[in-house]
Amino acid sequence: MLKTTQEIRQRILGGLWGALIGDALGVPVEFTSRHERKRYPVSDMTGYGTFNLPPGSFSDDSSLLLCTVEALIDGFNLNHMSGLFIRWLKEARWTPHGETFDVGRTTYHAIMRLINNIEPGLAGLDKEKDNGNGSLMRILPVSIYCFNQPVEKMMEYTHMASSITHRHPRSLVACGFYSLIVSSLIRGLTPYEAYKDAVDKTINYYNKEPFRSELIHFDRILSGNISELPEDDIESDGYVVHTLEASLWCFLNTQSYKDAVLKAVNLGYDTDTTGCVTGGLTGVHYGIDAIPREWINKIARKEDIEGLFAEYVAKLPAFEV
Repeated sequence: MLKTTQEIRQRILGGLWGALIGDALGVPVEFTSRHERKRYPVSDMTGYGTFNLPPGSFSDDSSLLLCTVEALIDGFNLNHMSGLFIRWLKEARWTPHGETFDVGRTTYHAIMRLINNIEPGLAGLDKEKDNGNGSLMRILPVSIYCFNQPVEKMMEYTHMASSITHRHPRSLVACGFYSLIVSSLIRGLTPYEAYKDAVDKTINYYNKEPFRSELIHFDRILSGNISELPEDDIESDGYVVHTLEASLWCFLNTQSYKDAVLKAVNLGYDTDTTGCVTGGLTGVHYGIDAIPREWINKIARKEDIEGLFAEYVAKLPAFEV
């Protein structure tokens, strides 16, 4: 278990930078097939490709994650958070090059509802077809913010933040599981200990409607054996359950940050988000020093992001664990 505030900060910064870098690794090859990635695997930070952007460019995943970080500096306020999401869509806030691109359907329609004065907690879409990974990809700063809170409070914050764009119970469970495993990793549990702890707490907390009937969709995760599945059984599209499964599988089947995010990106298809979600988990576990410095140095707006992260960490609630 962790003993010092410095260790906790190293893990938090590792998670935040890890998510951004996983995203940036995946941006140039987003939508490419797994077959293509096996023929030409990603092994380093590259650029151009799908969106014709230079190396170190990140997608909407990181932009909304950064907006979430900025919002949490002043405490958990859903109105402030949703206002920054609107500014991202309309003003390109926290984009790498001053242009908003690759906006997900559910996220776009939810933010338009915010613009039309639907309150943030009700803006998110809540139909079964709305279970894309657009809230999971940005939930990490909330997971970190409440990592030392009781499970009930952690789920309350996580669900509220997800509901700005994704309000279906399945998306809430996925984000809740992610927050639980992040909390355990920050507190120093090993990957398998953290995974099993999150499984137990998920089953216990969500054993009530409207969540109980959703747990069947998480059977492969809640079995405790997701890492044992063969790669061919792991999907890497934009469905929230598939993204969570793929990220856990990559995390549990590797021994370093670099290997995990490259494995995630080389699954193909929704490469930026699988890389982002995997990068958050592995960055928290291995810490900031395990992330290749040359990758961090290539990230667009690096100095701005460093300042934002420093302010966020300084303002986090007490680090008691």
